[in-house]
Amino acid sequence: MTRRKHEDEQVRQLAFYDPLTALPNRRLLNDRLRQAMAASTRTGCHGAVMFVDLDNFKPLNDERGHVAGDLLLIETAARLKRCIREMDTVARYGGDEFVVIISELDVDETESTSRAHAIAEKIRIGLSQPYTLTIKREGQAATTLEHHYSASIGVVLFIDHQASQDEILKRADAAMYEAKQAGRNIIRFDDRNDCG
Repeated sequence: MTRRKHEDEQVRQLAFYDPLTALPNRRLLNDRLRQAMAASTRTGCHGAVMFVDLDNFKPLNDERGHVAGDLLLIETAARLKRCIREMDTVARYGGDEFVVIISELDVDETESTSRAHAIAEKIRIGLSQPYTLTIKREGQAATTLEHHYSASIGVVLFIDHQASQDEILKRADAAMYEAKQAGRNIIRFDDRNDCG
């Protein structure tokens, strides 16, 4: 019975969590966003979705290998989790992209925008701190690498079910690409609720 329970938990882990970072995967992200939207309907509070993309991640993978890239993604996941409340969600969307869902910000859109901006700025600053990566390869001495990088963040507010889940994610993704085009290491809100 215990072995069966353990096997069921392993299947659940593989179905809903990213194996590298242990963060929710896209499937669980969609469920959490659905829950956040339902909470928004119930409370009348805005929520926010943040699309976080690491700036210049590919060169690290190309120059130092996937081991260094994986270590950076694991540390990024840990830093993102430290920037949010327990009721919020950080998910690995794929590659070097993460999605943060912030629920129950405020009833007022201006106050919600301000709070979302403060959280996004906390994330931006947290991710821009130096990373110390200890790379261990079989048969070789461990090497330590200090790496600096930043993140581009796109943010969209939502309330009730005024937009679909797909639309919310697309708008956050588009805002993130605007941040990249504007020079990276920037936060951009969706035009329909920009905080200025």
